[in-house]
Amino acid sequence: MLNFHTTYLSLGSNEGDRLQYLQEAVNRIGEDIGVIEAISPVYKSEAQGFDGNEFYNCCLAVKTVFSPETLLQKVLSIEKEMGRLRTADKTYRNRQIDIDILLYEHKTIDTRVLKIPHPYMHKRAFVLLPLQDIAKDMIHPIAQKRIDELVQKLSDDTPIQKITPQLKKPESITDRYNYIAIEGNIGAGKTSLAHLLAEQYNAKLVLERFADNPFLPKFYADKERFAFPTEMSFLADRYQQLSDDLAQFDLFKSFIISDYYIFKSLIFAQVTLASEEYVLYRRVFDIMYKEITKPDLYIYLYQNTDRLLENIKKRGRDYEQNIESDYLENLDKAYAGYIQSQKNLNTLIIDASQLDFVHRAEDFQSIIKLILKST
Repeated sequence: MLNFHTTYLSLGSNEGDRLQYLQEAVNRIGEDIGVIEAISPVYKSEAQGFDGNEFYNCCLAVKTVFSPETLLQKVLSIEKEMGRLRTADKTYRNRQIDIDILLYEHKTIDTRVLKIPHPYMHKRAFVLLPLQDIAKDMIHPIAQKRIDELVQKLSDDTPIQKITPQLKKPESITDRYNYIAIEGNIGAGKTSLAHLLAEQYNAKLVLERFADNPFLPKFYADKERFAFPTEMSFLADRYQQLSDDLAQFDLFKSFIISDYYIFKSLIFAQVTLASEEYVLYRRVFDIMYKEITKPDLYIYLYQNTDRLLENIKKRGRDYEQNIESDYLENLDKAYAGYIQSQKNLNTLIIDASQLDFVHRAEDFQSIIKLILKST
């Protein structure tokens, strides 16, 4: 599964509307690279090394799934899209935007194209002062000193001034939603996605306790006999778990991500129960459903049947290995009918059949973009 890392970036601009260029870069970084956890104040200083306009500079702390090498490509791409032209002679000149990777966790990298920590960061006031504002206790992995200690040893006496206008964090998923429920067919990857989103946004994670259901292996062995007790036990457990966890959400207004929604019980019951059993089940369900907090966003994670069967095989749960494609297709139809019937539920359907968001950072980031663009 993907790992998350904190990187520190330095941004600078000395051409055109400098503050606007910095804000645009911040927005693009938030969209293409990761969650911006902190933004320093903006500082104004003279150009160094060439006769140019005054610079506006700031630093960011960004939580990302990208490797340092991919991060560099992302940074260069943003610069290029914003009009930055890097030249082979590497001479200094005025520029709309300049983005440098200062630190990546505590890693040290020294290649022809990438050097971390940035080799000049400890010598530049326009880097260290804004970095100190957001990471004063961070240790420089080569100097083995805190950022605030490096500031004290600065020999750079170039005049630098903190300015009043400040930059804004781009909108995050946590700004828009308090509770996201992720649903999908068996093997769709909803639990994996819930784990990744919860780690990215420091969310409270609510996971279905399917492993504790004693009827589930029996159900897969004999569906007709064990369908009703299996569905009733799931319903009771889901109701209790969501009631307990979402009560905390109501109290503390924390951000919650779950890998199921209680309506899942009704969808599976439609497929597995006989008509007389379903009528009784629905009466119990309707009573419970009235009491459950509804999600701000309901994500349906779709994968085609072949991909579902492949995922089921890979995760290797013995009692799932005999699941048939017809059963999965019937569940998909039931989900589709439910989604179409729920006019007041904010729903986002994501087709992940061609994605590997568990291992590919680009695919995971593409899902983040889809969530941010949902209304």
